Amino acid sequence: MSTPPLAGAGMTPGPFSGPQSQAAREVNTASLCRIGQETVQDIVLRTMEIFQLLRNMQLPNGVTYHTGTYQDRLGKLQEHLRQLAIFFRKLRLVYDKCNENCAGLETVPIEQLIPYVEEDGSKHDDRGAASQLLFASEERREIMEVNKKLKQKNQQLKQIMDQLRNLIWDINAMLAMRN
Repeated sequence: MSTPPLAGAGMTPGPFSGPQSQAAREVNTASLCRIGQETVQDIVLRTMEIFQLLRNMQLPNGVTYHTGTYQDRLGKLQEHLRQLAIFFRKLRLVYDKCNENCAGLETVPIEQLIPYVEEDGSKHDDRGAASQLLFASEERREIMEVNKKLKQKNQQLKQIMDQLRNLIWDINAMLAMRN
């Protein structure tokens, strides 16, 4: 069993590096989307670099400017623009391949993807409604019990707070009489 060729000397990395690597490795739609996302990130990065270069360039307003520096920056700018064009072509290839892969898929209406309860009660049988009613009444009974226990605990806490308040009042009164 042979392994697909690795990107190495003389080969550029990526899924579109050559016919041999494309034939050796079939790319699915999810990985194509990831490649497309990376390509968009590269496009944004390259565009930011272009704007950085343009911001650093001076306008030709008659001021003497070093031609070597100008030629160097112009070369960098042209290289960035060339790379940007390559990235856009790559993105177009990825887009076309994704559309080709998804062409056979049937589209599902959005309404079918969102679960919802229908208002029409005729579709549900009486057993389902009876079991839901039983479950709801049992749940309501449990909630009532919890509320009753909570009220009892609140009453106990109120009594304890009143006792503490009276105790503190008595202590403060004794301290005041002592002075």
